[in-house]
Amino acid sequence: MSLTPPDLRTAEALFTTLFLPLYPPDARADLDRARAVDANPGKNPSLPAQLASTAEVFARLARDAFEEDLGLDFSDASVHRLAHALSAERRGRWAQRRGPDGTPFLLLLVIHGAAYLGECIVRNHAGVWKIRNPLWESLVGLKNRAGEGDVAPFSWWLRALSDPEVGRGTLADRYRMHVEEPAAEPSALPVIAPADRRLPRLKRPRYDTLHKYLKAHLPELRDLGADFPSPERFTELAFEWLDFLLVGEGRMLVMHGPTDRGVHLYWLDHKGFRKALYLPADSFPEHRVQAEEDRVRILASVQQQVVAHEVLWWGP
Repeated sequence: MSLTPPDLRTAEALFTTLFLPLYPPDARADLDRARAVDANPGKNPSLPAQLASTAEVFARLARDAFEEDLGLDFSDASVHRLAHALSAERRGRWAQRRGPDGTPFLLLLVIHGAAYLGECIVRNHAGVWKIRNPLWESLVGLKNRAGEGDVAPFSWWLRALSDPEVGRGTLADRYRMHVEEPAAEPSALPVIAPADRRLPRLKRPRYDTLHKYLKAHLPELRDLGADFPSPERFTELAFEWLDFLLVGEGRMLVMHGPTDRGVHLYWLDHKGFRKALYLPADSFPEHRVQAEEDRVRILASVQQQVVAHEVLWWGP
């Protein structure tokens, strides 16, 4: 049984119970407008500095909250470590705690954690704080080869702590998809192995047999990476088989296979798991994955009709 009260188990409940009562009346009356209005039109540097200071506090005090050292050094990797440390059990303990002045500990954790997440983007990816009122609603503006957009660290934290996301590392998934991947230069990735290497089908995929397969056929890929599905999740998926395709002149491996609910594809670089794609599909006929110049083409049957999906070779 979860230790977390029902009114703190969803993103909406977390927000409504802990945060909404603290908003100015005009913001409560029109949240969309409050989230769109620049609260620092004069570009006062003290407000971004305050967020940076709040992030520093989180980095120093997180060890007490998590009861372990996550190495919060403001790197991208630290966001992944933080994401995978969020669990329903910890959320339950935090829901029972109060800060020194009686403030709910979960509220303090999210406010400081949102500042840390945003500051990681500012420091590593030239993000720019876009100040909002309250300050924890502040966004981070990003420009990269994918275009321009805003990241909402506060919203990401609420979702990562909510059912059913808590314990699944979804904060890392969002960070990878919306921050790291758009800024990545896939052509700069090192080659794992020659693209024409023949990689046979793994007919009875299990987590242990997958490791043995890679050691035998692709020893250059030494690790699946921290964000690859856990052994429990991999078993739950129950792949019928797995095929492997080197793409991008051997810079990435596409691992793909059917389950009873559709097709799962995973992209791995020299460090392991990079991203994933799921496509609902019929179990027959078999799906196919082909490398075509700078793209990967996926052919799958959906309601007895073959549908083609195309993504760039480095994934969706």
